[in-house]
Amino acid sequence: MDYTFTLKYLLSENDCNYDDLLERLGAAGCDDALVGVGQPGRIALEFTRDAKSAQAALLSALKDVKQAIPTSKLIETAPDFVGLTDVAEFVGLSRQNMRKLMLKHANNFPMPVHEGSASVWHLADVLNWLKARGNYKLEQKILDVALVAKQINIAKEALQLAPKIQLAVQALVV
Repeated sequence: MDYTFTLKYLLSENDCNYDDLLERLGAAGCDDALVGVGQPGRIALEFTRDAKSAQAALLSALKDVKQAIPTSKLIETAPDFVGLTDVAEFVGLSRQNMRKLMLKHANNFPMPVHEGSASVWHLADVLNWLKARGNYKLEQKILDVALVAKQINIAKEALQLAPKIQLAVQALVV
């Protein structure tokens, strides 16, 4: 099954020759990715990878990129962090309808990762909430990719916590 997702990376100063990067990525098995180089020092790879599962697709792509560009640092795995407009597009609703749903079900709508004038959610949380309501047509493979992307992003951030802080926070928020 084909899974579509994006991996965004920060490049080292030594890895900014994009022609060389494209060759290395192709040789490492990333020939199923569209490569974007819009921001200096960054690269985005939109994969459409055939695999048995979303997890297998994402993990193999991460491994292939690490082999091709060992000094790169993962910034984000997508789709994960989304606003209401993004969610609405995934499920075929208008942003206004998505906002009405959020406001009408404020007590059990997923908590945002960031709340403000532009709130951000994990896509998997909102899709799971919509799926549980049973009224929305959702592609399972999009939900599967969103779940794995969320887990990768959380794991990446958790690796930056000092062990003592990690234990203290875990005791307070779980």
